[in-house]
Amino acid sequence: MTLIKSISGIRGTIGGRTGDTLNPLDIVKFTTAYATFIGGKKIVVGRDGRISGPMVRDVVCGTLVGMGYEVIDIGLATTPTTELAVRWHKADGGIIITASHNPTQWNALKLLNSEGEFLTAQDGAEVLRIAEAEDFNYAPVEKLGHVTFDDTMNRRHVESVLKLRLADVEAIRNRHFRVCADTINSVGGIILPELFKALGVDYQILNGDCTGIFAHNPEPLEKNLGGIMDCMKNGNFDLGIVVDPDVDRLAFICEDGKMFGEEYTLVSVADYVLSHDKGNTVSNLSSTRALRDVTERHGGHYAAAAVGEVNVTTKMKEVGAVIGGEGNGGVIYPESHYGRDALVGIVLFLSSLAQKNFKVTDLRRSFPDYQIAKNRIDLTPDTDVDAILLKVKEMFAKDPEAQVNDIDGVKIDFPTKWVHLRKSNTEPIIRVYSEAQTMEEADQLGKQLMQVVYDMQG
Repeated sequence: MTLIKSISGIRGTIGGRTGDTLNPLDIVKFTTAYATFIGGKKIVVGRDGRISGPMVRDVVCGTLVGMGYEVIDIGLATTPTTELAVRWHKADGGIIITASHNPTQWNALKLLNSEGEFLTAQDGAEVLRIAEAEDFNYAPVEKLGHVTFDDTMNRRHVESVLKLRLADVEAIRNRHFRVCADTINSVGGIILPELFKALGVDYQILNGDCTGIFAHNPEPLEKNLGGIMDCMKNGNFDLGIVVDPDVDRLAFICEDGKMFGEEYTLVSVADYVLSHDKGNTVSNLSSTRALRDVTERHGGHYAAAAVGEVNVTTKMKEVGAVIGGEGNGGVIYPESHYGRDALVGIVLFLSSLAQKNFKVTDLRRSFPDYQIAKNRIDLTPDTDVDAILLKVKEMFAKDPEAQVNDIDGVKIDFPTKWVHLRKSNTEPIIRVYSEAQTMEEADQLGKQLMQVVYDMQG
């Protein structure tokens, strides 16, 4: 069983001993530390459809009441819905109860600031310090807080997406799209039908019951999506849509049942945005080079950030990006908010298809074609990862064809390919991502660097 404490919150498996899992005692401790850090009066709480969600919500809300807070419980809601609700309620912060794409036995507390954005690394570290100190001060009986339930946030989220300047609702309605969507038996099954109805989209939902009993591994990768891919091959739909349990990641499936490519979710939406609004883009270092190519084609500048949503949003603000996100299907559109939002991605993607009168396969062929290989190196307790990464950096620093970036591990860019090595924040491994124009070349590049690391380990 596992309990992981990080700057972005606390996550772990449900059940087991205190200190080793996500259990009521540890939930109380970290909720109290967060409430102590925020030091305000109002906090929004939302959750995905996980089986453990009601238990975790009750502990979180009870703890916040004990700290004297007004708690706005928005119930079953997506991560972006909860982020937006913090702003709409003018709250001091928010807690999202979700383990994102992790399996059923996991849950987590994701922590937001008053802007509805994830805490910075510095703020997250302070929450962890307060939690470990356990010097807490709860409210006296006359100053206990209370819980107010608000079930309007999903509707308001949908309405806000439809009002985005580049959301071409009329064109989408005129196209009469037929969509098949897999919502993994979580909150996507609640909010996506509302969105499709508002857009005039004819839809079929797979795994649409918000039971928290995930029908397959919830990470929206091709190996987990055989059901919807087979459904698409029947030829009755224009596209397939897949979201993760908290609906901040988004993947598309072409009308012929083949994957559009999760890395190309952001690329396609960015291409549409940049065709209307010239500007800059940002993604993390492990995302496809196609975003850079598309950005430069539109006359903009691309910038890379360290892995992690808060790192991407910080860089986006720094360079004034009009669109950004992560290659795992996360679209961040500042006109809406600085957070990954599958609803925003769906509406902008459909707007692009409708305006261009393209099939999904046509749209995919319009972008540069790259392939990413994802490998890992398991570490021993005595492995000096920093020393290994430094040696890799020095090895390529004098290569005239290589550009080396060390803001997050080491990324080596060559003219037609790249490889990125970084230590995982959650597992004793080095992640090795590599991209080239064919999967064979990408995998070969990654394994060449893996061999370098093995040789260094002796």
